[in-house]
Amino acid sequence: MQKYKADHVCLMNKYTKVNVVGRGAFGVVHLCERKNDKEKVIIKQITVDQMTKEERQLAVTEVTVLSMLSHPNIIQLFENFLEDKALMIVMEYAEGGTLNDYLQSQKEELIEETKVLQFFAQILLAIQHIHSRQILHRDLKTQNIFLDKNKDIIKVGDFGISKILDSKSKAVSVVGTPCYISPELCKGQPYNQKSDVWAVGCILYEMLTLKRAFHAENLPALLDNSISDKYSDELKEIANRMLEQSAEKRATIYQIMAEPLILIALLDVSCDLGSIDSPNIIPAPTRNLTSNEISISGGTSQQPNNSCLVYWWGNGVCQPAVLPLPSNDTLLTQICIGRTQKAAVTSTGKLFVWEECGERSYIPRLVDGESAVCIKSVACGDLFMAFLTDRGLLMTSGGGASGCLGHNDYRDVEQAKIVQSLLGSEVIHIACGSNHCVAVTSDNEVYCWGRSDNGRLGLRRTSSVNKPLLAAISPSYKPIQAFCSSDCSVLLTDDGSILATGSNRHNKLCLDTLYGDKVDESYCFREQETLKEMKIKTLDVGPTHSAFVSEDGYCYMIGSNNFGQLGTGSFGHSDRLPYKITSIDRVCYVACGDAFTVAAVEGHHKVFTWGKQSRGRLGREDNNDSLKPSSVDFPLCGDEVRVQSLSSAHGSTLICLNRNRST
Repeated sequence: MQKYKADHVCLMNKYTKVNVVGRGAFGVVHLCERKNDKEKVIIKQITVDQMTKEERQLAVTEVTVLSMLSHPNIIQLFENFLEDKALMIVMEYAEGGTLNDYLQSQKEELIEETKVLQFFAQILLAIQHIHSRQILHRDLKTQNIFLDKNKDIIKVGDFGISKILDSKSKAVSVVGTPCYISPELCKGQPYNQKSDVWAVGCILYEMLTLKRAFHAENLPALLDNSISDKYSDELKEIANRMLEQSAEKRATIYQIMAEPLILIALLDVSCDLGSIDSPNIIPAPTRNLTSNEISISGGTSQQPNNSCLVYWWGNGVCQPAVLPLPSNDTLLTQICIGRTQKAAVTSTGKLFVWEECGERSYIPRLVDGESAVCIKSVACGDLFMAFLTDRGLLMTSGGGASGCLGHNDYRDVEQAKIVQSLLGSEVIHIACGSNHCVAVTSDNEVYCWGRSDNGRLGLRRTSSVNKPLLAAISPSYKPIQAFCSSDCSVLLTDDGSILATGSNRHNKLCLDTLYGDKVDESYCFREQETLKEMKIKTLDVGPTHSAFVSEDGYCYMIGSNNFGQLGTGSFGHSDRLPYKITSIDRVCYVACGDAFTVAAVEGHHKVFTWGKQSRGRLGREDNNDSLKPSSVDFPLCGDEVRVQSLSSAHGSTLICLNRNRST
């Protein structure tokens, strides 16, 4: 037995905790010191695995919004990472406390107008920057505006309930702090940037009077017009324009910034404070996958009394070869194979991969960084992986080409990261093509991202997408699973219907119409007309052909048959119609490789392959292509096992057989 020791890198080790500065329902806020430069930072520790979907949305919104903003008057996001079942958000520390603290410290001594204008101008600059990114803050108040050590620089923060707007859409949910909520919000009416203008007006009034503009908890009371004559009429008028009851008549941020009094204040801020640098973003270090401490037994020495057996073949391996497991009692729930990866999920929620340690020799290694979460399923692309936790969180790692990782960029990621755009949704299924992903949520919504050629994302576009976007699906369909190939995507609904998008060459998606009209490509998810009357329970789609398993256990093949991969008994079945394989029934799993098909039958470990045999694709010693399903023999395997999971990609197959303990 060999031991492989963990080399776990805790990203929190870069910081020293100083003290706790806040607690809430979502977690703890720590004041920390960054070890490399002794800079103080704030770290929000948010326990996402215990959150509801709505609570997760608040957490991801703050990260998403802060990552979109870079401005000297906005709290800077440094990094975020998953650590011990918590989302850690590292952000800039403002040593001067909040504007609310500053106003309270004044007691009854009014602030000089020049100081008010200095603060107010910076708030306007921050809000103008936020609005230019099509974002609403929605909780502007003096408690969410921070000051630097010298109490000169304003920093707007706490974006927990911000709303990112698409085009000219208006948010409708009533959120925020009652004393700062605009009249249209109180009445339940839609709003846009004008509601933030109202809140800034309330903040200005508070700076001028040292008391809140409104105290009513519902509709705002009339403005208590008690601003001191200490302040100019121009400044009083600006406050009144921002606190106009009608949103249509209320001034915009740009109109306020164009006022002569404010222009002078903005010029003063630019001259006096413009040399102050924004904090630099410290990139998170990347690292290779490491192993937690596990024991392995290698090669074909796998013991026959193991809880499960894992085999693979293809890429020159002509017969099923046993892959080692972390221990004899390891029980797997799912396996998946990609172009370069072989991955598995255990019954205890651990994720591991098999890494090559010599020619066709492999060792299993737990994927580092996922020990804090319970993994439910894994999907493999060509050079990346996506895995789903039992809480519906989606994480990705690997090559970021075409934006396939969904992190709003195209960078590679070695340590798995949460797909933040989906943190507010409970993902129930994930599928990966060569360079794209499709996720299905518990609300039956479908999100797609990555490479978009041939319409494979179903987003009616051909350009790549680097973050999850919602696909348009008719409300009458309730998708529950997704399946991807290199150039297409397929959805299985709760009633057994099939929706497909992407390349339909050889009619492999079965999108040709009942009238014989050929469909070469689809750029949105469309229902299959040919299989409409047939309830499908599972399926798989490959580069050239597809397989659909009906509720009664029969397998229907469609697509190219150049190498016999449809199992018709001959080459070239080209009428573009589904072919029913009658020689096997009770099919429970099916997988489509590049030019071959694998199917597993219920009740025992019978596995059948057909199609192209070259380089061991069919798991048999003979070099002949198989035009009909033929069984595969597994070494070290008795009759008391059943197929648990099956996966094929390109020219290889991975299969897991679990032992029936009841026999």
